[in-house]
Amino acid sequence: MTTSPDTTQRGDARVALEVEGLTVVGRPSDVEIIHDVTLRVARGDILGLVGESGSGKTTLGLALLAHCKRATEITAGRIALSGSVLDPADAAAVRRMRGRRVAYIPQSPASALNPALTLGTQLREALHDSGVAADGGDGAGGPGAGAAPTARERAVSGDPEARVREVLREVALPDDDAFLRRYPHQLSGGQQQRVAIAMAFIGCPDLIVLDEPTTGLDVTTQAHVLQTIRHMTREYGTAGVYISHDMAVVADLADEIAVMYSGEVVERGPADRLLGDPQHPYTVQLLRAVPLLKTAGHTAPAPAAEEDVLLRVRGLRAGYGRTTVLSGIDLDLARGQCVALLGESGSGKTTLSRSLVGLHHQFTGEVVFDGAPLAPSSYRRTAEQRRRVQYIFQNPYEALNPRKRVRDLILRPYTHLAGRPKDPDAVVATALERAALPASYGERFPDQLSGGERQRVSIARAIATRPDLLICDEITSALDVSVQAEIVELLRNLQDDGMALLFVTHNIALVSNIAQHVAVLNKGEIVEYGDVGTVMSAPAHAYTQALIADTPDFELSFGESPLHRPATGSAPRTD
Repeated sequence: MTTSPDTTQRGDARVALEVEGLTVVGRPSDVEIIHDVTLRVARGDILGLVGESGSGKTTLGLALLAHCKRATEITAGRIALSGSVLDPADAAAVRRMRGRRVAYIPQSPASALNPALTLGTQLREALHDSGVAADGGDGAGGPGAGAAPTARERAVSGDPEARVREVLREVALPDDDAFLRRYPHQLSGGQQQRVAIAMAFIGCPDLIVLDEPTTGLDVTTQAHVLQTIRHMTREYGTAGVYISHDMAVVADLADEIAVMYSGEVVERGPADRLLGDPQHPYTVQLLRAVPLLKTAGHTAPAPAAEEDVLLRVRGLRAGYGRTTVLSGIDLDLARGQCVALLGESGSGKTTLSRSLVGLHHQFTGEVVFDGAPLAPSSYRRTAEQRRRVQYIFQNPYEALNPRKRVRDLILRPYTHLAGRPKDPDAVVATALERAALPASYGERFPDQLSGGERQRVSIARAIATRPDLLICDEITSALDVSVQAEIVELLRNLQDDGMALLFVTHNIALVSNIAQHVAVLNKGEIVEYGDVGTVMSAPAHAYTQALIADTPDFELSFGESPLHRPATGSAPRTD
């Protein structure tokens, strides 16, 4: 492993997390999933943990809580939080330390919140379970006698109800009774994630493990969440382990970075050194795959001729009941063209996408596909129309039936829309390989896949029927940069074959690498439309300018490394 000398000595800073020789194996095969990992994180610092899907990032993050996924086991190593050893074999001690010493923020905020309980109830339970409400904290990390109380000590020594309201204010959420009486479904995705952050920090733990907490959030919300995380770790002296595939976010947030590959930490060091002068070949390849915000992208083609237009939308208005979400949308999409749809959460991107595919039928206006009108409901469209217009959902955890094998997930829609295949194995293998997965994955269940692998299965399922229009709803948000580059290359190849793409995303840097045109959606209206080069370099609308300003930029953080060259494909194996 390549290691910088100053990752093992942090001056007088107190070490919050020490990991030595941690190994996790899969059962019953005894295959090592995590091998001999050693880490150290100081109070107030954030360690960025990066690597491609399946590299072991989430498994390592869970192991820091002495927790293992199904059919895995910690077999070796030592985990210490502020000097206290976390023994996986002592279940009672582990339960006492969770919340009090270590907390976890999952990738999906919905999975962290109980839909049947109010926010106030859940925050009070989190405070009680941390032990702070009962004993005012355990004194870990406090100053010497006579010293001024730290933010951590002030938080744990006050009134519990006041602490609940204080932590809400710290994450920029309302602290009034009305908000505390809300349920999770009454919040936006960004608000849900900030509540999850509040629940994790409410007990002032020594360590926070954050598993891709901004995945799926628009850039404006992401900027607020990242600012909150940085403020909270510094304010309370809490160490953070930030798991992510977004190198631009890690470059902006982390003090140190550890790069994982095949269950091992192959390089570790201060963020500026590692990103500016990477030593390991895998790290070099990861950085080469990062899309740059300044990239000009494809040269915009000439305006499509009338006969080339595949999808024409005129005056589309959509809503939910009496609430209007989209107002007067006009959009053209030609064969072989990619139009990117940008906008923050709540702007109407998903409603527009679902309307076009027939999953949201409460709309008026004209939607014409290849010269024929499309009925609002997919049930009223022909099987051929449904085959030719496919949709890839944003959340792969909700899009795949957990009781079905991958091959069944691919074959069912194919059989329903295109007929029973003569060679089912060939259909499955081809679809998986086009989505950068081996054919053997056809025998797996969704819970045996990482988040990025699940999304690639969703992509394979959609392209198996060989559609003419592919609507992609944030499909790269769960993918690491190397796999993301492969998917972008795949989508470019599909465009070359004449497939049209509507690419819904909040990743502005990625837009420059795939789309010819971009439509910016704000409050249900397209406020700016044009070719990618023009919109990215000289945005005319103030909203577009704000979106670009809020986007983390790898170059602005550390400059463009000489190693940073346009590249696609996954990193080369080093074993």
